[in-house]
Amino acid sequence: MSILDKVIAAVVPEPTPEKRAEVRAKARALSGGSGWLAQVLDHHEQIDAAFEAVLTASSLTTRRAAQKWLGTLLTGHSNAEEAVLYPAMALGDHKAHSAEAYTEQSGAKVQTAGLDELEPMSQDYLDKLEHLRAAVAMHVYREESDWFPELRASGEAVAQSKLSRRYKEEFERYMGSDEAPK
Repeated sequence: MSILDKVIAAVVPEPTPEKRAEVRAKARALSGGSGWLAQVLDHHEQIDAAFEAVLTASSLTTRRAAQKWLGTLLTGHSNAEEAVLYPAMALGDHKAHSAEAYTEQSGAKVQTAGLDELEPMSQDYLDKLEHLRAAVAMHVYREESDWFPELRASGEAVAQSKLSRRYKEEFERYMGSDEAPK
């Protein structure tokens, strides 16, 4: 982790697991269990699990395979958000949030690519993975606590239904499905 990363982490600490769970539960309730927000939350949970799989992998082969799945999932998820949800935010009253979201996700893509340059069983790799996980966790927290609840509350049923259909299509265009490899 760079010195700048350490300073940012100290100034803007990651929310506690309890606070993240509270925010996610509120967003889950707002989603009503369906629609684009429920899909996003499901993907966020899959991303959390994918990070854990990379971290706990006990061999080079399993870690690289878990990393590959994490990268695929992050890319499919971010592509869907960037193609559907962030434009909806920008077209509404949330242009600054949309710009931040795009910037954060492009940074995560760079960090994900950086993992390929490191020895998977090394401390440097684990440090980079933790930096990426913390950045993604903060991004997810911001989406779940403010950005997406605001977007969800800002549109009528027809607009929300269109976002749901388009988000699902974009995710599946990249992923094929939202199932982890077996």
